[in-house]
Amino acid sequence: MADEPTALAAFGYELGVLKRIRRSGWWQAGVRDPESVAEHSLRAAQLAALLAAEEGASAERAAFLALWHDTQETRTGDLPHSAGPYLVKPDPRAITADQTAALPSRSRVVVREAVDEYEARESAEARCAKDADKLEMLLQALEYRSSGVSTVDEWVDSACAGLFTETARRLAAAALALSPLAWRTM
Repeated sequence: MADEPTALAAFGYELGVLKRIRRSGWWQAGVRDPESVAEHSLRAAQLAALLAAEEGASAERAAFLALWHDTQETRTGDLPHSAGPYLVKPDPRAITADQTAALPSRSRVVVREAVDEYEARESAEARCAKDADKLEMLLQALEYRSSGVSTVDEWVDSACAGLFTETARRLAAAALALSPLAWRTM
C-alpha cells in the first residue's frame, strides 16, 4: 500500500487525465476539437457558484460539488448519450470509491461525500451543481453553433430540459437570447 503523499500524488496524476479526455458527444455534432472534461468542469463549477449565490445556497459548496461531478471519467472516458441504450451507466459512487480507496481517510471522505451529495440531488447546492453542468453544456452548444456547427439542437434541448432552479431557467433563457460574444459589449 502506498504512503499517503504517494497516494495523493497518484490521484493528482489521475485527475490530470481529465485535461486530455474530450467531451465525446460533440464529435457526433461535428465538432473537430471539443473541450476537455476538465474545461467543462471548470466552467460548471464557476456557474454552480453563481447559481448557488442567486439561490441563497452555499456558492463554495456548489462549486466544490461541480468540480467532482465528472472525475469518474478518468476511468470510463466521456460516454456520449448515444451509448446509453447499449451500456449500463456505471455508478459514479462506485467508481469514486475505487478511485479514492488508497487516499488518506480525510481526503477519501471529502471526495466521496461530494460525489454522494451531487448524485443524490437533495441539497440546494447539488441541484445548483447539476443545473450548472447542464448550463455549461448549453453555453458550449451555443458557442459551437456560433462558430458554424449547426447540429447542436439536441444538446440545447437536453441542457434546457429538467433544470431544477428558477435561476438556471432564467439563465438558460438569457443565454438563448444572447450572442456568445455579447459579453464583450457588457
